[in-house]
Amino acid sequence: MKKFDWYITKKFFNTFFFTLTLVLLIVIVFDVSEKIDDFLENNLSVELIITEYYIHFIPYFGNLFSPLFIFLSVIFFTSKLANNTEIIAMTNSGLSFYQYLRPFIICSIILSVCSFFLGNFIIPESNKHRIDFENKYISKKRYVLNKEIHMQIAKDQYIYMESFNINREIGYKFRLDNFNKNKLISTLNSDYIKYDSISNSWELNNYTTRIFYDDREVLNNGRRLDTIIDLKPDDFQNQIKLVETMKYAELNKYIVKESLKGTPQIVYHKIEKHKRIAFPFASIILTIIAVSIASRKVRGGIGLHLGLGILIAFSFILFMQVSTTFAIKSSLNPGLSVWIPNILFTIVAVFFVKKAPK
Repeated sequence: MKKFDWYITKKFFNTFFFTLTLVLLIVIVFDVSEKIDDFLENNLSVELIITEYYIHFIPYFGNLFSPLFIFLSVIFFTSKLANNTEIIAMTNSGLSFYQYLRPFIICSIILSVCSFFLGNFIIPESNKHRIDFENKYISKKRYVLNKEIHMQIAKDQYIYMESFNINREIGYKFRLDNFNKNKLISTLNSDYIKYDSISNSWELNNYTTRIFYDDREVLNNGRRLDTIIDLKPDDFQNQIKLVETMKYAELNKYIVKESLKGTPQIVYHKIEKHKRIAFPFASIILTIIAVSIASRKVRGGIGLHLGLGILIAFSFILFMQVSTTFAIKSSLNPGLSVWIPNILFTIVAVFFVKKAPK
């Protein structure tokens, strides 16, 4: 059995890396054709493009879709084994389906562990370079006016702004509330505030402060006040891509911090966190489905199996997209939304295993 396990393992990894390389080459060709105008406009050398962008883009893209690459690889070479009647010969020699399935599961677990390690500890660091390159040479930054901002910046400290101009770093109709044991103790209002990047402080213009005591209220106002607030202009920018540069522990801390602030984008961060676990696990589920489907010799051979495999792969992507959209647009738990496709396809895997030739 050790010889058989080694044979399947060799086939598994050879086909997976061949498929991965082939797909990545195709993706790079399309990506270059899409971004060629940006490269030429910025007069970038081939060496710079490769060393600063594609060397970081390749592991990011490859790891992101590794479950689907694994699935299609297993479909391909298992179907080929079935078409060559190798599987029939194996079962006739006394090999059970579950013994035959074992090396596939072991290989998928190895790749899943590698994917988890890469996605949580290696690729986030690499993504910093990729995203910096995109922001500098590719992405056209569009500064927007964020409106109706409500945020908790400390345990008993809340802010409100009617709007914030990210380009000018100016906020309008600012209010800061301080509480003590759920009791409002002071407020600070300003017509507009501006961030001073040199002193890391905020300039408040036309401000009014109100301090509340048990028996009285103290009111002060002025034209200008410089103060330090636990708030940066970056807090109002789109931070969805930022989480891609964080390792797992950093991402957890960031989610706790943003949850305290009540950031609207917190759901995206939680989805990213759960995807880093759910996607590697999906590799094991999809491998079991692929082996169960492709082990039967059918009329139509590899083509039929690949067609069914592509249909299942796109179904997985569709379920993932729909479930995460529900988390973003409604109250569905982000963790559950990411794991729904895995749960559904685990049921599918059990069904196909029972129907597989024994």
